[in-house]
Amino acid sequence: MIQAGISSKRQEKKKKLLREVTVRIGLKQEDDEDGITVGVLLDSSIIGLIISLEFVRKNKFKKKLERLINVRNINSIFNHKKPIEHTVEMELFYDGHKERTEIDMI
Repeated sequence: MIQAGISSKRQEKKKKLLREVTVRIGLKQEDDEDGITVGVLLDSSIIGLIISLEFVRKNKFKKKLERLINVRNINSIFNHKKPIEHTVEMELFYDGHKERTEIDMI
């Protein structure tokens, strides 16, 4: 019984790991000479790009005030946290591709 439970948990963990995809990308703001390289988690079910306030502060990225964006959970109910109040405009680099984008900050 215990062996089956352990085996089942390992299989569950393995399935979760197989669904996670992380890649290294470059991020740079327009007025910066140098950017940074970071590992990011890809999630095919998201509808936008999200970056944490702590990461923005640590890397001294400039925030841009935008309209408030209320965040909904996967079940369409509004998230209990506060809405997104800022975005960060960045150049994103991956595998020879360069794209300018705005990333929502939470």
